Amino acid sequence: MGLKVGDLLRLCGERLALEVTTPPDLGLDREIHGPDISSPGLALTGFTERLPHGRLQVLGETEVFYLRSLAAEERRKALEILLAFDMPCLFVTKGLGLPEEVVELASARGIPILVTSLKTNEFYRRIQPFLEEQFAPTTTVHGSLVDVYGVGLLFVGRSGIGKSECALDLVERGHRLVADDVVVISRRGNDILIGRGLELQRHHMEIRGVGVVDVRALFGIRAIRQQKRIEVVVQLVDWEDQAYYDRTGLETEETEILEAKLPKVTVPLNPGKNITVICEVVAMSHLLKYAGIDSAKIFERDLIEAMRPMREYLEEDYE
Repeated sequence: MGLKVGDLLRLCGERLALEVTTPPDLGLDREIHGPDISSPGLALTGFTERLPHGRLQVLGETEVFYLRSLAAEERRKALEILLAFDMPCLFVTKGLGLPEEVVELASARGIPILVTSLKTNEFYRRIQPFLEEQFAPTTTVHGSLVDVYGVGLLFVGRSGIGKSECALDLVERGHRLVADDVVVISRRGNDILIGRGLELQRHHMEIRGVGVVDVRALFGIRAIRQQKRIEVVVQLVDWEDQAYYDRTGLETEETEILEAKLPKVTVPLNPGKNITVICEVVAMSHLLKYAGIDSAKIFERDLIEAMRPMREYLEEDYE
């Protein structure tokens, strides 16, 4: 949030091949309020009923040639109507030259014009992922995120329960660390959650009794990932004799992060339990379910089928 035109130019100006045609510092502090971007289209003809205020606008070949086709007075009137919608900035694709009135009126309103050599479709393809990432709903979670067999496992639980130690053991077994202690989570689309670490803390872990360790330096580049989709939440809890824990896998749990639902597995910890192997099984079980194979439901179906003759016999015994 709080992205400004100058930030956009600094972060992806080279990737988008952008050049400023208005005065260099004009309007670069204007704030971009959302990820939406569009072309004005019919708004240049005077139909502005569906044109939102404050949205990034793109002038492609169609819009530029239409403006050139207008008489000077009509063109000025069309531009005044368009620029009244107070867009953060105006993009022009394919390196097209603009009529003088465009730069003049935009400069008067403090709206910067950024020209790119990219074709319109290519420009949209490159800028939209950037804007969506910048404005994606984001939160932080206290936990550890590890890529296990390609499945993003997010470990959560009370402080000191062993999340970092579990993550470190998984890395030692060849899996990949994404983040430890603080996981930054952003939502893409309706239900895709992407996790990553804090910029300065990324790929460092605090191991009680040892201190801070650099996983990349210890295990190499293959032991880390910059980000990963979160697919399963693993809740680590202390073992309680009187608590109920699912033993069949038929009772599925869910949790919600940023209004997106994720499967949740609760793993109780007691001395001697090999939590690392259990987490590997959690990841492999998720992959099987993704492939349409639910071991618990298959076992239940086979068990019911094996009991069918006995059930039919008992149903027919009327004595």
